[in-house]
Amino acid sequence: MKTKLYVNYENSIAGMTMKDETELENNNMALHACENPENIIMNRKKLAASLQCDLASFVCANQTHSAHFHKVTLTDIGRGSEQLETAIQDTDALYTYEPNIVLCSFTADCVPVIFYNEKTNLIGVIHSGWQGTVKEITPKLFEHLKQVEQCDPHDFHVQIGAALSQEKFEVDEDVYRKFKDLDYADEFMYFNDKTNKYHIDNQLTVKKQLELAGIPAEQITIDQTCTYQDPDGFSYREDKQCGRHLSFIVRKSD
Repeated sequence: MKTKLYVNYENSIAGMTMKDETELENNNMALHACENPENIIMNRKKLAASLQCDLASFVCANQTHSAHFHKVTLTDIGRGSEQLETAIQDTDALYTYEPNIVLCSFTADCVPVIFYNEKTNLIGVIHSGWQGTVKEITPKLFEHLKQVEQCDPHDFHVQIGAALSQEKFEVDEDVYRKFKDLDYADEFMYFNDKTNKYHIDNQLTVKKQLELAGIPAEQITIDQTCTYQDPDGFSYREDKQCGRHLSFIVRKSD
């Protein structure tokens, strides 16, 4: 099973599953985009075993390209792990203080954001496709973490996972205008005269959002793997029937 590990400490593991032709449905992790749900559960169980935990400790959301987030508590354990119906509804970001819970986010071109706070042990995941980015899900969540959870942004470390590259993320003027209206994304866009398309770097836009939220730039890491160009990537732009990566983070209890 192909998995990128972004964080691999004794008490914290974070990473992202990748496309793998040797696994069921190419290592697809998404119940909402699959041929057979049993295959997905088998893939997830393999991932759980590699993390030395049970699939019952996974928590998944029904992602809708919203700016909604959810604080995961012990009552949420197992939601969405084996059934779509039990997933946390209409939510695109999860965070928790609880140990031994695997927070999950699903992407195929969208930007996955994985983060942890080294002082408070808070961990989280964000699904930021272009719609989530222009709705500012990341800034809204970190403002909440500052105001409600009393977190210091300087204590966060953030990993931006593999996503669609700027070269392959071409859009028409309507999407360009939405990014333009953010007032801080101009440097991450260019116009291609030959195709009359705009190209946007969604990863760098999200990084900018994190920096504006007060997180030090040196504590933000970007995986520049393009999900369209890399053979290990699932790309919705390339194939509307594709599977999904699972980005995850778990903090093990001491």
